[in-house]
Amino acid sequence: MNPSTNVLICGAGIAGIATAYHLAVSHGIKDIVLVDERAPLSLTSDKSTECYRNWWPGPGDAMVSLMNRSIDIIEELAEESGNIFHLNRRGYLYLTADPEKIPAFEKAAGEPSALGAGPLRVYRSQADASDYTPAPSEGYKNLPTGADLILDSNLIRQYFPYLSENVVAALHARRAGWFSAQQLGMYMLDQARAYGVKLVNARVTGVNVAQGSVQSVQLSDGSTISTPTFVNAAGPFVKEVGEMLGVDIPIFTELHLKVSYRDPLGVVPREAPLLIWTDTQTLPWSEEERQFLAEEKDTRWLLSEMPEGAHTRPEGGADSDIMLLLWEYKHQVGRTLEVHPTSSKPVVPPPLDDMYPEIALRGMAALLPRFEEYFERMPQPMLDGGYYTKTKENRLLACPLPVKGAFLIGALSGYGLMSACGAAELLAAHITESDLPTYAPVFSLERYQDPEYLELLEDWSDEGQL
Repeated sequence: MNPSTNVLICGAGIAGIATAYHLAVSHGIKDIVLVDERAPLSLTSDKSTECYRNWWPGPGDAMVSLMNRSIDIIEELAEESGNIFHLNRRGYLYLTADPEKIPAFEKAAGEPSALGAGPLRVYRSQADASDYTPAPSEGYKNLPTGADLILDSNLIRQYFPYLSENVVAALHARRAGWFSAQQLGMYMLDQARAYGVKLVNARVTGVNVAQGSVQSVQLSDGSTISTPTFVNAAGPFVKEVGEMLGVDIPIFTELHLKVSYRDPLGVVPREAPLLIWTDTQTLPWSEEERQFLAEEKDTRWLLSEMPEGAHTRPEGGADSDIMLLLWEYKHQVGRTLEVHPTSSKPVVPPPLDDMYPEIALRGMAALLPRFEEYFERMPQPMLDGGYYTKTKENRLLACPLPVKGAFLIGALSGYGLMSACGAAELLAAHITESDLPTYAPVFSLERYQDPEYLELLEDWSDEGQL
């Protein structure tokens, strides 16, 4: 006789673990099995910047509402665990040196505020300085929400003296920061296990469906587990797992890289928030380097205008000297110069780009001029990467599938860690047939059957995604 379980979850990344946690701890569901051929949280969940924010654009308030709820849960877990995963609220600092972008900065800043992310405070002169509350390096309690838009260059240098003197506007999103993804995920997994959740080291190889309903799941160890409820939480492999059910899940994957360096010169201050450069730029090469790069087709593109979005933050505590750098220039450049593909089929381990560390480092020099001190002798980089699994409009899916007993939590893109607690709570409500939040339809596959939503898709962009 085959073993059986009430719920089988495919994938022990942050999404699968959060789903198991909500089903077991919040809803009291017994006999839940998490299946993954890898160690928990080891495929993509440990490859991110580990940041979070509630500062999201529209249309509509669904993303802000979901993220607010997800951050609520993260803060509750921080409180009950003694903040074992080091949640902070340093914020995201969006920056520009282009005076012509200031009106667009103001307009963009107003949208998330109007959608429920918190009040927008604007500082136009030194006289406004007394109202600004700097973010502490640690902690998350009793701090401002919303955002601070600083439009006075002297104020910007007063609060962030390490930035380029060319910066003319700074938007400090406040319900934002970072935490240890590994420790948050393992805390939820330990809690789920205490409520009886079992972890099985295997790969899902098939899902047996009869009369339109899930019957059982086949594993790579040759076993078959009977279950009425199957959750596809397979991260970058949700499309392949969906095919086992005969369901086409409309997602694609993008490989995103991350590099970390030792920073013995203290170029990125230990107290800094996440710093995001919103301006396009050309990389600062010497004349000799420019001539060399111009000689080959494969490197000539490095002389072109590069996209916005380079970002960095310090990693670790006050005694650490690690900095993280990320800049997904490949996908944007590829769209116009056809140098790189904009999507890729997930491969484990993912292919890495040896040029990425130096490009990312040089890309930060326009924002943090002291990065130039590393041009001649670059620190030893530590490079890794993972896949963003995305829908066209960059909104996640947490919903039933068109097979009875089958559910999906996926397409969490580059915001999986910050959204997983809220998305998993939503999915658990679907599975247990509990009351759904008002934003539930926006994260369902059924949205693609809504004519109004399809009309929105015609002009959609993934603005707001780092």
